[in-house]
Amino acid sequence: MHVSWTEDVLESEACSVPVRIYRGTSPEKAPPLVLHLHGGTFLGGSPAEGHSVAAVLAEAGAVVVAPDYSRATEHPFPRALELAFELLGSLYRLRARLAGPKSALYVAGEEAGGNLAAGLALKARDRCVGGLDGQILLSPMLDPCMATGSFRRESTNPRGCRWTEGWNRYLGFAANACHPYAVPAFSARLASLAPALIVTAEDDPMRDESLNYACRLRQAGVRVSEHVLPGPTGWPASYSGPAESRPKWRQAIRTLFAKFFQETGAFSAQAKPST
Repeated sequence: MHVSWTEDVLESEACSVPVRIYRGTSPEKAPPLVLHLHGGTFLGGSPAEGHSVAAVLAEAGAVVVAPDYSRATEHPFPRALELAFELLGSLYRLRARLAGPKSALYVAGEEAGGNLAAGLALKARDRCVGGLDGQILLSPMLDPCMATGSFRRESTNPRGCRWTEGWNRYLGFAANACHPYAVPAFSARLASLAPALIVTAEDDPMRDESLNYACRLRQAGVRVSEHVLPGPTGWPASYSGPAESRPKWRQAIRTLFAKFFQETGAFSAQAKPST
C-alpha cells in the first residue's frame, strides 16, 4: 500500500502543535484514526524519528496523526501527557475531516511514546473522552525501576544511562512515580481500559515490563493481544532508523496492526486491507 504524508498544525486548547498526517490507500470510507506518539526516551525525538512506525500504521489502513510533542518533554510530568490528552480530544472532534465521522479512534506509541499512550488510555477511560477504541504499545517504557531480567541484560550497554536520564526528566521528582498516568506499570486500577495490542521483541530491553503489563491488563478483564517478535530487531533504537530503511520487523508489525484494527471493529468485512 502506498503511503504519503503532509505537514499541518493541530490546534489544542493550550497551543498549536505541528503534526505529520499519514494516509495510505485504504478502501475504507471511515479508516481508523490513530494518534501516534514517537519515542525518544523523554529526552527528545520527533515525528521524523517516528516515521517508520507511523508509516506502517498507515500501510495497515489507518490515518495517522503524529504530533511533535518534544517541547512538552522539556517539562516534567504531566505536561507531555496533558498535551497528548488535548490532542486526542482534538482528533475526536476533527475525525470527520481527518478520516470519517464514524472512524474508530486509537492511540499508539513506541518506547517513551508507548508510556504516554498507556497513560493516555488510562486518562481517557477516567475522563470519558469520546471512547478510545484501542491502544497500541510497542516496547513501552512502563517501569522506572528498570530491574527486569530483560533490562538487566542491557545493563552493560551505555544506553542504560539514557533510560535513567529520561525517567528522571519525565518524573521530575520521586512522588510522580506513584501516579498511575506517569507510571502505568504501577497502576492499581486497570479495568475497563481500551483493548490493547502490545508488541515487544526477544532482544527488547522493555520486553519483560511489556509482558508483565499485558498480563495485568488481561487479569483486569481488558482485551489484550501480545506478541514477542524474534530477534534481532534492534528495538527500540531501530524504530528511529532512516525513512528509507525497510527493517525486517516492518511486515510483521504491519500484519499485527491490520489484524488488531479488524478485531476491534475498525474495518468493515468487505474492505479489510490486505496483509
